[in-house]
Amino acid sequence: MRRFNSLWIPILLIVLVLMALQSPPKMKILYCYGKFKPELVKGYDLVVVEAAHFFPSNIRVLKANNKKVIAYISLGEVNRYAAHFEKLQQSTLGKNEIWDSYYLDIRKEQTQSTLLQLMKGLFDQGYDGLFLDNFDNFNQWGPQKAHKEAFIAFVKRIRETYPTKFLIQNAGIELVPQTYPWVDALAVESVVTDYDFKTKKYRLRAAKQYQSYREELLQLYAKYKLPTHLIEYAESSELKNHIAKELEDTPFDFFIGSISLQKLPQNTK
Repeated sequence: MRRFNSLWIPILLIVLVLMALQSPPKMKILYCYGKFKPELVKGYDLVVVEAAHFFPSNIRVLKANNKKVIAYISLGEVNRYAAHFEKLQQSTLGKNEIWDSYYLDIRKEQTQSTLLQLMKGLFDQGYDGLFLDNFDNFNQWGPQKAHKEAFIAFVKRIRETYPTKFLIQNAGIELVPQTYPWVDALAVESVVTDYDFKTKKYRLRAAKQYQSYREELLQLYAKYKLPTHLIEYAESSELKNHIAKELEDTPFDFFIGSISLQKLPQNTK
């Protein structure tokens, strides 16, 4: 019996090594900021939506058919058509002409308390967490870089206020060394792909640029172990397959959609 066990030890070691070398199973993720029928979305690990399009009853349907349902929220800007614009109008610092939105003064208690109140409303509707946008506004190249420390302190405040909610940081990878204790995941757009807004064409990112970006994210993941979601843009099956192949041996989960993120992927229906 002892001899039998000893023969199996090398085999077990080989199996364990092979298992360790394999990438973990990918999460099934959906990002869609448009309006859709909740009953069409099933079997996702994570669904990120624009809350303005849904009633609490819709959220219950999504939660019944998917593991986590996350609401989008902007931390650095507010659109003039947003329900909370009037409360924050006096806490703005200028206009983002590209997106027709206004930069928020995150240093002000009025700004922070209004956003926290908005978050409470979202959680009361049944959302499991938040997709926190505009982190890149506060990095060294962002329009709100002077308020970086106040912003990071606010992210910590969000975590302390809602310790059990799932928080996703969008972009701002330069801030990860300071923000990783307060968020559950990092989302990064267009790593493999590089949509051309002038020609409105889907395309791959230049090879050297992609390899550099990929390596930076791999190093960041190795150091901080922060789950990372890549949001890639493609329409053709060829480009989608290329993206999937590029990312299959990475620890990154990914979603592939159209540039507007306003419609469900075709394979969802």
